[in-house]
Amino acid sequence: MVNTKVTLCGIQLDNPVIPASGTFGYGYEFAELYDINCLGTFSFKGTTKDPRFGNPTPRIAECPAGMINAVGLQNPGVDQVIREELPKLKKVFHKPVMANVSGFSIEDYAYTCARLDQEEQVGWLEVNISCPNVHGGGMSFGTSPQAAGEVTRAVKAVTTKPVIVKLSPNVTDIVSIAKACEEAGADGLSLINTLLGMRIDIARRRPVIANTMGGFSGSAIFPVAVRMVYQVAQAVKIPVVGIGGVSTAEDVIEMMMAGATAVQVGAANLTDPFVCRDIVEELPRAMARYKIQDLSQIIGGIQLWEKT
Repeated sequence: MVNTKVTLCGIQLDNPVIPASGTFGYGYEFAELYDINCLGTFSFKGTTKDPRFGNPTPRIAECPAGMINAVGLQNPGVDQVIREELPKLKKVFHKPVMANVSGFSIEDYAYTCARLDQEEQVGWLEVNISCPNVHGGGMSFGTSPQAAGEVTRAVKAVTTKPVIVKLSPNVTDIVSIAKACEEAGADGLSLINTLLGMRIDIARRRPVIANTMGGFSGSAIFPVAVRMVYQVAQAVKIPVVGIGGVSTAEDVIEMMMAGATAVQVGAANLTDPFVCRDIVEELPRAMARYKIQDLSQIIGGIQLWEKT
C-alpha cells in the first residue's frame, strides 16, 4: 500500500494534488462534476481587496501546447468572497482551502490577507506577487527581492496562518527573490506563475487578446517550471509548491523529485475539468510503477550525474 500523504507548512494533505488559482473558481462549480474532497486541497480564485471586472475581451487565446490569458484578476472582492463564496464552498469541500491573494499595494495585500486569515476554512494564504505595484511605477512586486520581501513582511505581520508566496518566472534570478521571501518570514513558496507571452492574428494584424500580452501557461512551460522549482528548492529551507504545465501523475512525481512538496495543476483544468481527479486516482498506480512507497520520501530526491 503506497502512501500519498504529504505535509505542507504543518498541514497534512491526503495527496499533493492541488488545482491552481484561477483555474478552479471557488470550487463549488467543480463539485457538481465530482467529489472535490479527493483533492489534497485547492487554491481558489485570486482575490483582491476590492471587486474587479478584469481586462477587456478577448482575454483568453489557445496556443499550441498551452494558452495565453489576461483575465485581469476578475473577482468579487474579499468582502463578498467571505460573505458568499466561502459559505457555498464549505457545503462541498471539507478540508482546509488555499486562499490566493492579489494586490496593487502593500496595504492591499495586508488588508485582504488579514481578512481571510480569520476564516476557519482557510488553511494557507497564497500571496501572488506578480501584480503591478501601483506605487512603484507599475513594476511587479515579484521582480524585485526588496519589494517581494516587503510584501511578505507586511502579510506576516497581520496573519497567523501559513503564508506561501507565489513567484513570477519573468525575472532574471528567481532564487534571489525566493531567498528574500524566506528571510522576510514566508512559510512556503509556490512557483511558477505564468510566463509572459504574446500571439498575433496575422489576418487581422492585431494581437489575439485585447491586453496585447498575457500569461502563457500549459504543458509547454513544464520544463521551465521544473528547472525553477529545482533551483529554488536547492536554495531555501521552506516548502516549495510546484506549478507549471502539470497534467499527469508522472508530472507530479517529476515535480516532487525536483523539490516540490505539493504540486498545482493549472491550465489542464480548463481543457479537462476531471484532470485533477484523474491524477489523484492514477498517482498510486504511477508510484507502484516507479517503485515509490512514500511520496514524502522522494521530495528533492534526484541523483545528479557524476562529473568526470
